[in-house]
Amino acid sequence: MNDKKMHIESRLAQIGSVEEPVTGAINYPIYQATAFRHPKLGQSTGFDYARTKNPTRSVLEAAIADLESGDAGFACSSGMAALQTVFTLFAQGDHFIVSLDLYGGTYRLLEQILSKFGISSSYVDTNDLAALEEVRQPNTKAILIETPTNPLMMVTDIGAVSAWAKQHQLLTIVDNTLLSPYFQRPLELGADIVVHSATKYLGGHNDVLAGLIVTKGEVLSQQVGFLHNSIGAVLSPTDSYQLMRGMKTLALRMERHESNALTVAKHLKEHPQVAEVFHPGLEDHPGYDIQKKQASGNTGIFSFKLTDARYIEPVLRHIKLVAFAESLGGVESLMTYPTVQTHADIPLEIREAVGVDDTLLRFSVGIEHVDDIIADLDQALEAARREIQEG
Repeated sequence: MNDKKMHIESRLAQIGSVEEPVTGAINYPIYQATAFRHPKLGQSTGFDYARTKNPTRSVLEAAIADLESGDAGFACSSGMAALQTVFTLFAQGDHFIVSLDLYGGTYRLLEQILSKFGISSSYVDTNDLAALEEVRQPNTKAILIETPTNPLMMVTDIGAVSAWAKQHQLLTIVDNTLLSPYFQRPLELGADIVVHSATKYLGGHNDVLAGLIVTKGEVLSQQVGFLHNSIGAVLSPTDSYQLMRGMKTLALRMERHESNALTVAKHLKEHPQVAEVFHPGLEDHPGYDIQKKQASGNTGIFSFKLTDARYIEPVLRHIKLVAFAESLGGVESLMTYPTVQTHADIPLEIREAVGVDDTLLRFSVGIEHVDDIIADLDQALEAARREIQEG
């Protein structure tokens, strides 16, 4: 259903529900076919080969384009596949400007793979227009923004950076994974491309691997569509169905994620074993005002630093309700240690320069009862304190 007059909660709940005209199925079917019959020579049903177009995937792609206020959507086999598809818009000798605090997998793709093909990147605080101007080169073609960033939750003014990029004929690409279109829609703020690791909040249940791209503009949409088909890292029909099923409850989940995370962040901020909390919903966060201006809510992920790195191992060993696991955005609470997990591919000097050190934990707060989450954290921190104190 694509009625812009409806609230986003209704559009999410109705994904695929009126798309199947023959049987009226409320849940759009999984079309497992890879090939489709032609009515006659020179005619097509619109579906020929599943890599190019699949009915189930097409409904998902139309839904994410609608939710992000874009012109076209593309479903990929993972978030990294989505980024790689976008990056192939560019050529040897091109240069990117990239968020300084960056997911380690994106850094690995840029520095260990794309660099082999002559594509270079400069990493800066993308909220600093003077810094952007300083690193801009004649061959700069795009700016890639994470906002909030992973894991330090740095916030970029999407509107201001997009306007700056347009002045210099650069594409603005925004990774919107951490907020989802429920809370933030970068294309409405001037961005050209949005990418998602849909494995995270959009899927929401730690059970589907997927990536999404949304484009603004007919020419750009055609270019990405060509690459999506040519590269072929497309999402399967079954995964497309699972992702749509997860997205139907996105509004409900994001509200609980946001509420729980902010409550836990405020609790940890006052905890004697916690040195610093990084959450853009806290009023002393440097990006608080920008976040409030450009987003209608906050994510369920934040990071915090302990006062002593020796607490890390026992805390991760003693958490019970919270799982020590990578990834984020699922209904279950997960905690990870970025310096050796999600950001291990980023060189030590770069990690430490931005603040990803050996005291930092990243917390993806789930939808469990917030009192249970806090109780689990408190007992793990207390157990760690006793172990260190007793030697």
